[in-house]
Amino acid sequence: MKPTTLFGLIALLLVVMVGSKSVYIIKETERAIKLRFGEVVEADIKPGLHFKIPFVNTIRKFEGRIMTLDARPQAFLTLEKKRLIVDSFVKWRIDNVEKYYTATSGDEFRAADLLSSRIETSLRNQFGERTLTEVVSGAREEVMGAVIRALSQLAQNELGIEVIDVRVKRIELPQEVSSSVYERMRTERLRLARELRSRGKELAEGIRADADRQRTVILADAFREAEIVRGEGDAEAAGIYAEAFNRDAEFYGFYRSLNAYREAFSGAGDLFVLDPKSEFFRYLNSATGNQ
Repeated sequence: MKPTTLFGLIALLLVVMVGSKSVYIIKETERAIKLRFGEVVEADIKPGLHFKIPFVNTIRKFEGRIMTLDARPQAFLTLEKKRLIVDSFVKWRIDNVEKYYTATSGDEFRAADLLSSRIETSLRNQFGERTLTEVVSGAREEVMGAVIRALSQLAQNELGIEVIDVRVKRIELPQEVSSSVYERMRTERLRLARELRSRGKELAEGIRADADRQRTVILADAFREAEIVRGEGDAEAAGIYAEAFNRDAEFYGFYRSLNAYREAFSGAGDLFVLDPKSEFFRYLNSATGNQ
């Protein structure tokens, strides 16, 4: 191989190498800065195809999408000095690339550690200003809003990070506090149950007394109406009897005698002896036409 050809190949190879080192691409999901011997010369490079000076400029790329930091569970004290175990997470992304690189050297783990410590400080301050009831249920959204505002400003000024959201996944009481809270809740529920039971007993007694009163009134009204109906029936029966007596007094007397005999001699072994010359036989003979 001729020397000129060898030099040409070497020169071509060098051109290719320099060309490949001179071109770089920034994706839409990336943030990047350009360094010259470690000094930032261009911050927040736009997505697309770009050029640099090989061996002089260095390109550092970072994740441009929203990232999630799952903070370590921490113990915080409330306004009443109640100890709580809080597990939280934060959504964040890089806002100022130059400041982010300066504060963290582009190390995502260092950025997460710095951000985590600031989250703990903000949560500790917010929890220390509120009661247990407020942080557990009543004012949780207010707490999160205050944490986001304070942390977002702090993170942007110090780390170049935008805090999008902070959420508490779980709030737990320590075991000794959980036991005391459980006992207090149990005592309160038992007291409420006794109160409701007593109130129900009083209400039941009132209902029972009212039912007894209504029963007595209904029975009295029914007895009164029954006596009225019975009296009216007796009066009507007496009228019918009187009318029948007036039509045939002799037969009516005979009929009453028969009824009296039937009632007096209702037993199977009873005997009744009559004189053939008594009024009874005389009425039978006259009724049948015998003398």
